[in-house]
Amino acid sequence: MKATHRSPRLLGLFVTAAGLLSSCAVPRVIPSAPAPPVVVRPPPPAPAPPPVSWRDMPITPGVWSWQLEGTRSVARFGLPGVASLVTLSCDRAAGQVLLARTGTGAEIPGEHIPMAITTTTGTRPLTSEPAVSQPGVVTTALRAADPILDAMAFSRGRFALDTAGLPLLALPSWPEVSRVIEDCR
Repeated sequence: MKATHRSPRLLGLFVTAAGLLSSCAVPRVIPSAPAPPVVVRPPPPAPAPPPVSWRDMPITPGVWSWQLEGTRSVARFGLPGVASLVTLSCDRAAGQVLLARTGTGAEIPGEHIPMAITTTTGTRPLTSEPAVSQPGVVTTALRAADPILDAMAFSRGRFALDTAGLPLLALPSWPEVSRVIEDCR
């Protein structure tokens, strides 16, 4: 019997064929994890509008009226037939202009309430004077020569009155304001 001798060529041919056959095999597909759900987020809210400047806010509804009450020159602001929102009155004997704002917002009886007048030339902080305030009215006394009074009279058509706990008022600079100031000097 003759021993079979395999030739190295034949062996190489088998190895090459096996390699080619293995490269033709269908790759095994490994299932992937399911895709995460798509989250649809609503658009972010629109930014809040910028705060309205006292110069841009509408003038508080109402009109100024002037009259002489006894010996006092008095200007009142409000809607006709309704209690005044603001009163300017001249106490000539004391050399003061009293600025009164109707309301009790942050009022604590006997306490000073922060107030401020803003004009085109700036803001002036004030405090109420409990001694001259009546119930339901926040009042501050200004010297008749106080420059804030002139600023109110010449404030490009308006000035603002801010009183703690009450809405900001944008008041027109009408002649009635100037009348009280001049009558007190």
